[in-house]
Amino acid sequence: MASFKSLSLLAAAGAVLAATAAEARPRDRHGPERGIDSLNQPVVERGNYVLDLPTPSGNLTAVEKAQLRGWFDGLGVGYGDEVFVEEGYGRGPGTADVASVAAEYGLLLSNGAPVTAGSVAPGTLRVVVSRSTAYVPDCPSGATVSGPSSTSPNYGCAVNSNWAAMVANPSDLVLGQTGTVGASRDTGIKAIKVYREAPPTGTKALSTIGTSGRGN
Repeated sequence: MASFKSLSLLAAAGAVLAATAAEARPRDRHGPERGIDSLNQPVVERGNYVLDLPTPSGNLTAVEKAQLRGWFDGLGVGYGDEVFVEEGYGRGPGTADVASVAAEYGLLLSNGAPVTAGSVAPGTLRVVVSRSTAYVPDCPSGATVSGPSSTSPNYGCAVNSNWAAMVANPSDLVLGQTGTVGASRDTGIKAIKVYREAPPTGTKALSTIGTSGRGN
C-alpha cells in the first residue's frame, strides 16, 4: 500500500514538472494558435531635440532668431512636430519671440515641456522640438514558416510599412485626433439633402440631337 502511494505521488510530481516545462517553453510566434493577425505592427518612437538660447534682456535678438530659424531648417520641422519653450522663471517675452518664429513654419507652441537633461540656466531659454517617427521593425523578415496553417513572417509588412510612412502625424497611431461631432454630422446631412432635393431625371424632356452636318 505504501509503495502504491509513493508511485502516485511520483506520477503527480512528474505531471506538474511536465506542465511547468511546457509553459516555460516559448510559444511558436508563427504557430497556428496565432491566427491570421499580422505580427508586423507599426511602432512609434519619440525623440526630443534641444536648443538653449541666451536672453540677457528677456527677448531674443535678431541673431538668436536667425539661429533658431537655422535650427528649425536643419531639423526640417513641420506638421506633426511639437515645439515647447522652457524658461527658468516662467514664460516671458522670449517665449513670444519663439512663438513668432515657429508660426513661420506653421507651428504653434505646445503647453508644458518634456523632461530634458540639465536645467535651464538663468538668462537663457530652452526650445524643445519633440518628433515622433513610425516604422515597422523586422520587415522584411527572413524567418522560416513553421506550422501547417501559419502565415508568412512577412505578412503585413507592406501594408503596415506604407501605413506608417504615409501617416502625417505618427502620434495619431497612438492617440488619434479628437473630432468635432457637429461638423461631421453637418457634412453628412448636406450630401443627403442635395440628393433628396434634386429633381428626378425623368421629368425633363429628352434632348434632341441632329444628325445632319455640313459637308466639306
